[in-house]
Amino acid sequence: MQTRLLKQYRAIAHKLNPIVTIGANGITDNIKLELDRALNDHELVKIKVNIGDRDDRTTAINALAAHCNAEIVQTIGRTATLLRPTDNPDPRKSNLQRPL
Repeated sequence: MQTRLLKQYRAIAHKLNPIVTIGANGITDNIKLELDRALNDHELVKIKVNIGDRDDRTTAINALAAHCNAEIVQTIGRTATLLRPTDNPDPRKSNLQRPL
């Protein structure tokens, strides 16, 4: 991903709240479905991973990104930002279509 685009995505994601939260149960089918729906609607989403171990958090974020065919834009602590552009985004829902 280009550095310029990456900075723009990070700037957009800065004001977003996490849509999906992963708790002690880890990655469930419902979390996968909800993240997939969120990426279809919003294209750029934040997720919160409440797993104590850093390596386990990284593994969970990478697994979710791989499952949803999304790119990891940024990871800070327990929060990660994922991107999956859609072919026909809804301008009312898409975080990439709305003005800053």
